[in-house]
Amino acid sequence: MWARIFYWLKVYLGFSGKESRGFVLLIPVLLLLVISKDVLRELRKAKSGDFHTYYLATIDSLELAGIALVSSPFPVFNPHDTIVNKSDSKQLDNLNRILFSEADSVTLQIVPGIGESTAGRIVKFRESLGGLHSKSQLNEVYGLKPETIGKIWEYFDFSPAIFKKVEINQIEVEELAKHPYIRYAEAKVLIAYRKQHGYFRSSDDLRQIKIFKQEWIDKITPYIDFQ
Repeated sequence: MWARIFYWLKVYLGFSGKESRGFVLLIPVLLLLVISKDVLRELRKAKSGDFHTYYLATIDSLELAGIALVSSPFPVFNPHDTIVNKSDSKQLDNLNRILFSEADSVTLQIVPGIGESTAGRIVKFRESLGGLHSKSQLNEVYGLKPETIGKIWEYFDFSPAIFKKVEINQIEVEELAKHPYIRYAEAKVLIAYRKQHGYFRSSDDLRQIKIFKQEWIDKITPYIDFQ
């Protein structure tokens, strides 16, 4: 019988003699693991049943002894525990809402969830870009959670405020590559295209460079000065 099994494993599964013996020895182990899982489940059920029976017997003994059982006057579940605390409205009443573009790293720390390091990253990101044109750009700040971004707009107003643009028709490769949205390879292509075809007049000229995706062009356009 074993010879037939080994022959089948060799012909149909390509097992060697040693692999066939190992496979046969592995089958009982697998079966044992499957069976033990069911056995452990039944043992847990039995243990839970025994504990429940012991609990009921204890309650009955206490009642027979004349001890009156009363329910707690306090709720076991407090629904307020599941409510996400919102910003204190009184605290907001005492604050002037200023533009996000005017907030420094100290002021930003008034927002719940923003500490010194996070505030520093936000300001550094904003300054390195040259300002923000969309609220969604804050999603690019490392470690800044969406719920925290939502709280920012409870304390600050947003208005597109780009204070620094790239002079695309005068800048050189090394300087252009310093912009967070433009890598060195992309900067090389932009400057090479400018030298070959002349000055960029609008974002339409960027679209002529076929290797650039429209999404990326839309991303950098607010930061480019075509004058």
